[in-house]
Amino acid sequence: MFLKLFSRSKPPNDLELIQQYKETGDLALVGQLFERYTEMVYLVCIKYLKGEEESKDATMQIFENLITALKKHEVTNFKSWLHVMAKNHCLLQIRSRKQHETDSLDEALIPLVEKAGAHYPAEETDHELELQMLSKSLEQLSPEQRSCVELFYLEKKSYKEIAALTGLDVSKVKSHIQNGKRNLKIYMNKNYEQE
Repeated sequence: MFLKLFSRSKPPNDLELIQQYKETGDLALVGQLFERYTEMVYLVCIKYLKGEEESKDATMQIFENLITALKKHEVTNFKSWLHVMAKNHCLLQIRSRKQHETDSLDEALIPLVEKAGAHYPAEETDHELELQMLSKSLEQLSPEQRSCVELFYLEKKSYKEIAALTGLDVSKVKSHIQNGKRNLKIYMNKNYEQE
């Protein structure tokens, strides 16, 4: 009798909390799960995102996502499922951040690279300096990167056309263009921003 009373007072396990939440929609039950695993989720976030504030924000977003995710998914091992969910959330954040950096890079480089393809009168010394700067920067790229960047921006070729011209896979072409842009930006910032 005493053992039965003792076992009833034991807190519900994760799966019981999830089941109760699915049945009742009571957010306090998700709150209990949050309390149990906040530290684990935060540590996953800090591992991937590095920044303390960003990791705190991501931890809160993950638990907000739980409110709908728990209703959609059949969870058998909550801790490992949550770990994967946290990791995926962070990887999406990183990918989104990289995409934003690439977009910013495009905004900075495209006008300069496109100017190089246009014909300006020789007396425009600013343009000549830009061309020299761009030419020197392009020389710093690997031959594949330089070729792909020049074909894409200066000759306005598509990925498929560049692949046909270079004999590279389309995925390699995209990679060379992306890495080439990044390396150009790094080189130009390092060598010309101070001037």
